[in-house]
Amino acid sequence: MAAVLLKETGHEVVGLTAELSAGLIARYYGPSRASTNAESARAVAESYGFPLHTVNLENDFYSIIVQPFCSEYLSGKTPNPCIHCDSLIKFDRLLRHARSLGCEKIASGHYARIMKAANGRYYVARGRETVKDQSYFLFMLSQESMKDIIFPLGDYTKSKVRKMAEERRLSAAERPESQEICFIPDNRYAEFIERATGKAPGPGDIVNTVGKVIGQHRGIHTYTIGQRRGLGIASLGPLYVVSIDARNNRIVAGHREELETAGLFADTIHYMRETDLNDRRVLVKTRSTQTPVAAYLKKEDNGILVVFREPQVGISPGQAAVFYGDEMDILGGGIIVRSIKNTTGSEP
Repeated sequence: MAAVLLKETGHEVVGLTAELSAGLIARYYGPSRASTNAESARAVAESYGFPLHTVNLENDFYSIIVQPFCSEYLSGKTPNPCIHCDSLIKFDRLLRHARSLGCEKIASGHYARIMKAANGRYYVARGRETVKDQSYFLFMLSQESMKDIIFPLGDYTKSKVRKMAEERRLSAAERPESQEICFIPDNRYAEFIERATGKAPGPGDIVNTVGKVIGQHRGIHTYTIGQRRGLGIASLGPLYVVSIDARNNRIVAGHREELETAGLFADTIHYMRETDLNDRRVLVKTRSTQTPVAAYLKKEDNGILVVFREPQVGISPGQAAVFYGDEMDILGGGIIVRSIKNTTGSEP
């Protein structure tokens, strides 16, 4: 629909389809599991009379996205590969290819908007779609790339876009929704990591928050922070994964209140609308689907301390913390290093 809307409003459109993981999936799972998105793109290009170029970025995708994802997971973190793919593959490698073809802009179907602040800086903001908002994944886009990016769907809801696609009889209108990582079929992370790396971390202890052994785990790469199912431990109340201790090959489990954190520390800070986030009250998302929560930011060492107004759960090292202003415009963000139980005295 992004391409169709631009074509209908008089733009000269060139289609770009990036081959990212089809070969990888075919190698590990067989060709029948590879994505059919390329065929859908080809059908739209033929119907609307614009050329379609296929760009093979599989080598870059594997080295820049897949390998670090596996390494992070094996170290007990929960990385978000989509964030890095958007900034380093789609709006870097693919944008370069678009420029090499003489294109002035690159457009995609993201549900978000790109704006320009009074200070001259470009930034991403939430679009009209709120439930499927994709701004969270885009906080690492560079100023250089944002000046040449268009999000034609930013002013529409997803239901409206699907209706418009149905009216134009686009095959993609019937495509089911998916929240899977594109290179991991059926969200079977552990299986993929074992196939991709040839490594299967061994079993180890599950301990409670005071260090007492209460069970055994199947390998740390099969668990995530906040996970409740699959622990296999009898308890008076439900137990959750509170933290992952990769160095000692341990899973720490506790009750829900033990998941609560007062804040977090993030590094790899990327500035978007602003260039200084010290001593700022903001809204923050630590997961793409999370309702933004109020927090206070304080610059510390090489990162930012985030103090929540109210305790939060499910803070996972490796995920992103994205900071928004009141209008849901992205001020900046970073990668979560650790959660913090007690931040007393950090906020004035």
